[in-house]
Amino acid sequence: MTVCPDHPAVDSAKLDKLAEVAVRVGLNLQPGQDLVLTAPVAALPLVRRVVAAAYRAGAGQVTTLLSDDQITLARYEHGHDASFDKAPDWLYNGMAEAFAANAARMAISADDPMLLADQDPARAARLGKANSRAYKPAMKHIAGFDINWTIAAYPSTAWAVRVFPDLDPDAATARLADAIFAASRLDAPDPVAAWAAHNAALAARKDWLNAERFSALHYTGPGTDLTIGLADDHAWQGGASRAKNGVTCNPNIPTEEVFTTPHAHRVEGVVRATKPLAHQGSLIEDIEVRFEQGRIVDAKAARGQTVFRELIQTDDGAARLGEVALVPAGSPISQSGVLFYNTLFDENAASHIALGQCYQECFVNGASLSEEEVAEKGGNSSLIHVDWMIGSEHIDIDGLKADGTRVPVMRKGEWA
Repeated sequence: MTVCPDHPAVDSAKLDKLAEVAVRVGLNLQPGQDLVLTAPVAALPLVRRVVAAAYRAGAGQVTTLLSDDQITLARYEHGHDASFDKAPDWLYNGMAEAFAANAARMAISADDPMLLADQDPARAARLGKANSRAYKPAMKHIAGFDINWTIAAYPSTAWAVRVFPDLDPDAATARLADAIFAASRLDAPDPVAAWAAHNAALAARKDWLNAERFSALHYTGPGTDLTIGLADDHAWQGGASRAKNGVTCNPNIPTEEVFTTPHAHRVEGVVRATKPLAHQGSLIEDIEVRFEQGRIVDAKAARGQTVFRELIQTDDGAARLGEVALVPAGSPISQSGVLFYNTLFDENAASHIALGQCYQECFVNGASLSEEEVAEKGGNSSLIHVDWMIGSEHIDIDGLKADGTRVPVMRKGEWA
């Protein structure tokens, strides 16, 4: 292992590979294209490498926006109450301008997933809502897939000790680093080629689902009997996808999912989460909800119930679905046995659904649709987009066609 000078527990050579994969596979950054990069200061070793890789790829200008856990906590510990309804509109408007001018977008995840566990959940919900509202002009370019964007991750020590609490900080960081590198396909001799093969496999799943033209998916298993109607003219996506600016990118590093848009008003039944959800620094466990006519009408959780209920009250679309995704229980992330407390990874260990905003790319000819046309076809609109896991080796999924035909899609969590 080549020791990273910034952290001796992290393999420097693999960190270099991750930066290259994030820029070349995740973003597919184009010569002359600007990049807006957000990350916590804990991820600076990867940030620096990504910036260097971006300039080697011909980036026009890379702008980095850094956050910090202690600065975040200072607001909760010392800020006055009214400050939790404020967000930097000017900053997000600037990001929206950059995206409108075809800047690419990258986020690096490394935050402590339990940072706000001891803070007032109502304040966290208010601040989350304020940020989501202010970020909406910029988010519009992401949800509409106007530009190439991606998310990658760095193994910060604060995150690592949450995932591996029985290990000392250095050992925990090394374990998390290895898990991130493996999930990101960096163990292959040629990671870029490995990603090309993986994208081809995801494309085959996507093409089969699009050919079947299911009108709904039916999930059955312990605590789950759920029918998710699919939006009119929905289109399955997965792996590498072409943004409206013509650039093919991988929005998530890693990814194991194929996904599409559910109909916001055609979801019925009950569903139980199969993994915890880490949201806004709190852990939400054993989520159970009931849907009627597409909307959550009853919600409970063994832990974090207040946080979850605040989440689904963010706006009218927060209690409806914006995404449904299929992931085999045998995915590498699932087989690792690691619970990351980070949606970027945990969503790729199990089939999942997302509350809130839908993706415009998940419609036939989605790039040409207006917001009104997306809504008419059943697409949901919201300030939030929050994924949580409902798949496991105990869940069966059937595809339902308009004529009533039932086709096995997954059995015991695996592709049928």
